[in-house]
Amino acid sequence: MKKLLTLTATLTTTLVSTASAATTIEYWLWDANQQPAYQQCAANFTRKNPDITVKITQKGWNDYWTGLTTGFVSGTAPDVFTNHLAYYPEFASNNQLVDLNPLIKRDKVATNVYFKGLADLWVKNGKRYGLPKDFDTVGIFYNADMLAKAGMKPTDLANLTWNPKDGGTWQKAIARLTVDRSGNNGLSPNFNKKQVKQYGYLTGYGAGFNGQTEWAFYTAPMGWKHNNGLFGTKYNYGDPRFAQAIQWLADLNLKHGLIPSFKDVQSSGDGLFRAGQAAMFINGSWMISDFTQKLPFKVGIAPLPKGPNGKRMSMFNGLSDAIWVGSKNKEAAWKWVKYLASVECQNTVGRSGVVFPAIPSATNLAVAAHKARGVDVSSFVNQAKAPGGTFYFPITDNAAQVNDIMTSTLQRVFLGQAKASAVLKDANAKVNALFR
Repeated sequence: MKKLLTLTATLTTTLVSTASAATTIEYWLWDANQQPAYQQCAANFTRKNPDITVKITQKGWNDYWTGLTTGFVSGTAPDVFTNHLAYYPEFASNNQLVDLNPLIKRDKVATNVYFKGLADLWVKNGKRYGLPKDFDTVGIFYNADMLAKAGMKPTDLANLTWNPKDGGTWQKAIARLTVDRSGNNGLSPNFNKKQVKQYGYLTGYGAGFNGQTEWAFYTAPMGWKHNNGLFGTKYNYGDPRFAQAIQWLADLNLKHGLIPSFKDVQSSGDGLFRAGQAAMFINGSWMISDFTQKLPFKVGIAPLPKGPNGKRMSMFNGLSDAIWVGSKNKEAAWKWVKYLASVECQNTVGRSGVVFPAIPSATNLAVAAHKARGVDVSSFVNQAKAPGGTFYFPITDNAAQVNDIMTSTLQRVFLGQAKASAVLKDANAKVNALFR
């Protein structure tokens, strides 16, 4: 304990001493849509702290994580960076992140001002590696023109149901919106699944370990869970319920021809939705502005279909800001992180209407900003507020290895090379072996 107190005191002394000189903080984020709001936060921050300037760098998703890991090794990582739940456990295990708890305690920073549960996601082994900046849930984005052409109304998407046996009314809606080159929809006995002109639904498939925007909202209402809790060590990919849901998703293409093939999606991403060749696409709230402001057709938003337990359930994900342990400007970095998590900065971000800030009052500003543009985003926020409406991102050690195993396994199922029930038990055994 004496050693810990000494280290804490040393860290605090160092932080105070390095704050006295003019400083430039390097800050990284990956979302170009969010950069303008954070530039405004940086300008406001510097007005309050004229001795500190924030230089913001935006990188694409893959370059971002490669750059960070390279920077950790070479000593050139940014002072502060946006962090993701999939990556922070590894960074923490490799001692790349500053534990914020001593600073939070010193400055009496409240961690209970965010949406319930968000702050807890960034604690591992009693240490806190970030303060929440935003949250996300998932919902249905739909092409309003295609919906109208099919004789459907937005209210037709408001209370859809799903089950893994016949797909429920959700699969019927997908079929109705899928049209072949002769004009037959997927409900017609004359529908030709080999000559599809327009798909009713686009999925990213999610050949990975978490399935946030692809299959997790199907599996959770079945009572299935990824693992046995935060930093869980026992996974459940061998559960028959998981295999049922995955096989249903694969068969939407393989048996029914109602969604694009895995290969097509791998090559085009969300291109078929953007090109007006797919009517519905389930994705995260971070895509609201991109889809509703940049596409050449009107995009509406509907809530998720209800699952077998009668509930809509979305993964509850969120980002934070972290301080690199190698930063030479830790006190200034902490001031910036503290400001990013404050009501003032989160209100600025909320008014931009790009993401939902972690502080509820700031999220209300984001909802209002979207409403002013004619976009109703309430289903995303209602999902976060609904009792039992969310479940946590499967934060885990060995994330890269778990992801590799599940990616290769699920790809085989989605390509039609194997049945889910035949390969997932073996994959699950390999995953669980990582934690022994």
